[in-house]
Formats: sequence, C-alpha cells, structure tokens
Amino acid sequence: MEKPLLHLVFGGEVADPQTNDFVDPDNLDIVGIFPSYEAALNAWRGASQARVDEAHTKYVIVHMHKMLDPDKSE
Repeated sequence: MEKPLLHLVFGGEVADPQTNDFVDPDNLDIVGIFPSYEAALNAWRGASQARVDEAHTKYVIVHMHKMLDPDKSE
C-alpha cells in the first residue's frame, strides 16, 4: 500500500490577497488534513467558493508530506 501524501488546507483573512500574510493567525479556519492532493484540492475549492465574496479571505494547500520528508524528491 502506498503511503498517503498529506496535505493541510486552511485559510483566513489576509492583509493583501496577493500574499499569505494572515491578519489573525490565532483564528485561522483549519479545513482539514487530506491524504491526497485531489482530496485537498476539492476541500480548498469548497472552502474558497463558500467565501468568494470576502475579497481578503484566502485558503491555501500546504504539502505536509514535503515538510515531513524534505529529502524525498516527490
């Protein structure tokens, strides 16, 4: 069985939508941790679309598997 590639999806208000400078890191919306990029992308899409009218709210996908094993080339 292949090891899952974990991805974290979270978001919140940013000072500038072109950056990842979150205004209030203590109140981030943690959507969840997902076992594949596809699952994370679906969660990101849902969370982003739910807040589409809030121009300064941004959601991101973090490739946790790359942080947990930085020497792995995948």
